[in-house]
Amino acid sequence: MDGWTQTLSTVPLLGIAALAVLSLLILIIRLKMHAFVALMLVSLLTALATQIPVNAIVPTMVDSFGGTLGAVALLVGLGAMLGKLVEHSGGAKALADKMIDLFGEKRAPFALGITSLLMGFPIFFDAGLIVMLPIIFAVSRRLGGPILLYAMPAAAAFSVMHVFLPPHPGPVTASELYEANLGLLLLAGVVIAFPLWWVSGYMWGKIVAKRYPFPLADSLFGDVSDDHVINPPSVSVVISMLLLPIVLIFMNTGLNFLRSMGVVDSDALWFQLLSAVGNTPVALLISTLVAMLVLGRRQGIGGSALEKVLDSSLAPICSVVLITGAGGMFGGVLRASGIGDALSSSLSDIGLPIILAAYVIAVIMRLAQGSATVALVTAAGLMAPAVIGGDFTSMQVVAITLATAAGSVFAGHVNDSGFWLVGRLLGMDVKTTLKTWTVQQALESVVGFIFAVIIFMLF
Repeated sequence: MDGWTQTLSTVPLLGIAALAVLSLLILIIRLKMHAFVALMLVSLLTALATQIPVNAIVPTMVDSFGGTLGAVALLVGLGAMLGKLVEHSGGAKALADKMIDLFGEKRAPFALGITSLLMGFPIFFDAGLIVMLPIIFAVSRRLGGPILLYAMPAAAAFSVMHVFLPPHPGPVTASELYEANLGLLLLAGVVIAFPLWWVSGYMWGKIVAKRYPFPLADSLFGDVSDDHVINPPSVSVVISMLLLPIVLIFMNTGLNFLRSMGVVDSDALWFQLLSAVGNTPVALLISTLVAMLVLGRRQGIGGSALEKVLDSSLAPICSVVLITGAGGMFGGVLRASGIGDALSSSLSDIGLPIILAAYVIAVIMRLAQGSATVALVTAAGLMAPAVIGGDFTSMQVVAITLATAAGSVFAGHVNDSGFWLVGRLLGMDVKTTLKTWTVQQALESVVGFIFAVIIFMLF
């Protein structure tokens, strides 16, 4: 769309975005249209309404869809294969039994959440959730009861770590724009992570489990029977399989963290090779190959039988991948329409205290176009001159960074690919996902902002 400039003002753009979201909800919830078709239709109509050049509409939709699909398909596909091997070998059940023996049935949701917090330090939200799902499903199958009781604390834990803590890309980028001290940001993030998760993940998980007590249906890994398991792997082997992608990804994020601090040379060949190995799709590929050997052939599953096990993991995720990609397409069309630029211009002189202004701008950007990373980077870029030029202490700059991060996660809904990923993986319809996950994201945002304000006032 070189040379094209959006001529519509902020008000009509916001009106079109609001109407698009409303239309999408009506089509899916009331008219029962398939989410994939509805997202494509609304994306097309939104592009036309926002006056994106006709010859650029389809490329914009395809590029946005492909950009989301490329990452999600590789991640979910390889994650599903890894999870299927863990599940089929009996490893998930063995680890679930061990966790329940150690922590007890009543503390299982808490244990899953704490485990996810630790795993979420180096690994991105969606990758962490995929790796953790076989254990969540195994615990749910063993204990019965609502799936949200076990899944919500874990999903919220990965979200908290991804949004607020370095070395994840959002907070690292915001810290660079604000010139915040990365070490202090990491320290503050670690301090607030547990209470933030406890309120927005663990306690909220208990509430939604009572309101929506549906059990685990056919999971991401299909029907599971333990009758075929003759020689299940040991718990230590299963833990090693789950830790392998985390260690590889941590290597990548750790290297990027050191690069951002100027400690290592990103042009060095060793840096590039190790970064490639630790890239999420490559890390999951390596982990899947190792699992094929350790959990497959060494457990007596090989040849065409192993191929069938892996193939059976892909069919259940097809809908998840396509709908998530279409959600990314809808968000991409909204971004291409120029709504973010219009909002940034309109909000630059709103006259609020800087920490509140940063939060509000990030919230509006998040609601308007869906991507938390885009919301965080845009808001930080807009507020950076005022923050750098202001007379703030190092901890106050950290607090402003945390407030911006909190705003970027507010109430993820139908224009966010993560909304579709969580909803479909847990077997929820759109209405239930809005009432559970969207509210969780809003709660996480508000509580996170409160902690940021406390830090700002104290330091």
